[in-house]
Amino acid sequence: MLDSGTRELACRGRAVPLSPKVFELLELLLERRPGAVAKEAIHDRLWPKSFVSESSLARLAAEARAALADDARKPRYLRTVFGFGYAFCGEAVEERPRVGSGLACRLSIGTQDIPLSPGENVLGRAEGAAVSIPSTKASRRHARIVVEEQRAVLEDLASKNGTFLRGKLIEAPSPLADGDEISIGEVVMTFRITRGEGSTETASRRGTATGLRGRR
Repeated sequence: MLDSGTRELACRGRAVPLSPKVFELLELLLERRPGAVAKEAIHDRLWPKSFVSESSLARLAAEARAALADDARKPRYLRTVFGFGYAFCGEAVEERPRVGSGLACRLSIGTQDIPLSPGENVLGRAEGAAVSIPSTKASRRHARIVVEEQRAVLEDLASKNGTFLRGKLIEAPSPLADGDEISIGEVVMTFRITRGEGSTETASRRGTATGLRGRR
């Protein structure tokens, strides 16, 4: 099981260590399954605006296979599409967040409220991001907010210009509290949190951050 909330891979009930890039590779291939993902698209997702050799991707694929106990010659999970890219070829079942008591979270930008879903909420310029950040200083996948049963955590996703929480650059996943100010480029957001009935309906809702002002 690949859990985007805890960023963990579990096999037969045992946690398998993954590097951040290997996790992102598996996450991307699962998102696009059963289709194949081109090497260029993988590079854009994992190393935005950075040059890396093709061997870096091959090394990540090998690490992913080792974690999954997969064989490149007889793949059960990770298939190489020669001359193109990679694809996830195993069976996958998406688990929906449970409906029940938990945290109801949102980002406030000016007069706009953007609800956050249980699990991962990506902030950035990528198509399909939970919160679209209209700033040239924002990366495609700039940061994310992971909403868990009893807490929410902000994490920078190796962005070029960094993510600021309460005016300070974050260097590690940071727990969020009601009223916390998050800054990405010129976009400033206020995190709001209440305890109440959670709902999976928010998973299909998307918002755009439009509140712009200079960072203090």
